[in-house]
Amino acid sequence: MRRHTRHALTSTAPPQALYDLAADVGRWPAVFAPSVAAHYLERGELSERFRLWATVGGEVKTWVSRRALDPLNLRIRFDQEESAAPIASMGGEWIFEVREDGGTDIVLLHDFTAVGDDPDTVDWINAALDRNSPLELAALARIAELGADAGDLVFSFSDTVTLDCTAQEAYAFVHRADLWPERLPHVGRVELTEDAAGVQEMEMDTVTADGAAHTTRSVRVCRPGERIAYKQLVPPRLLLGHSGVWEFTDSGAGTGARVTAEHTVVIDPAAVEEVLGAGATVADARRHLREVLGRNSRTTLELADRTAAA
Repeated sequence: MRRHTRHALTSTAPPQALYDLAADVGRWPAVFAPSVAAHYLERGELSERFRLWATVGGEVKTWVSRRALDPLNLRIRFDQEESAAPIASMGGEWIFEVREDGGTDIVLLHDFTAVGDDPDTVDWINAALDRNSPLELAALARIAELGADAGDLVFSFSDTVTLDCTAQEAYAFVHRADLWPERLPHVGRVELTEDAAGVQEMEMDTVTADGAAHTTRSVRVCRPGERIAYKQLVPPRLLLGHSGVWEFTDSGAGTGARVTAEHTVVIDPAAVEEVLGAGATVADARRHLREVLGRNSRTTLELADRTAAA
């Protein structure tokens, strides 16, 4: 039997801003608390396929979805092509309805079937939807209502470096984050666990160039030798969200590995002056994050190269 759920939230933000956030799956891990990683399989102007990893019922699950985007009517239809047990199938829709006051009624619909149609399983799925859907609706509203252009607050950047070591050696260095305190000067402590599916949980203490200490907790999804996607569960004070991807390829012709480190961040405008000083702006925060996060990634890759050569 197919079940149906409906979750809704009213936001003061305009519908287009909310739609744009929901339409960009690549930003979901930084925007939505349950989302851990997203990887596009196909991407067109009005349709796309992607694999998503998200926390459901306390564990990280993954599935493949297809979406149809309707920017004219501000609707997004999604259907899972490959679901994760105990979900047998799932679909749904994002709807952004304009209110007379200029705000938006955000509606998130789900329809699903459960493996074996077991009542306890149905209850588990309903509970997961009741937990995750309000978090996603609230995250959309919170970011869109911050009063700044979401494009200024939510942005991505990347660095690509060619190394002398192989892609496998560079991957191994990033994958073995438990060894980072011995290898990276800005890392003081790492606690790392990994399950059979390549999902890692990591807690790390770092020290920035100005001597400030931070403790972050992350979930990482590892595809051996190719990519490591991660989401910070406890980001630094300046951020509402931070996710990233390391991608490793052999550049060919004996020239070593080509590694791209990408970051997606959500700036907390209320924290900008507190962290960067009186008079600091969102533009200052963007420059600061680009410099600091980019430098950390490049340092990691440089040390990966040196470690492989030692």
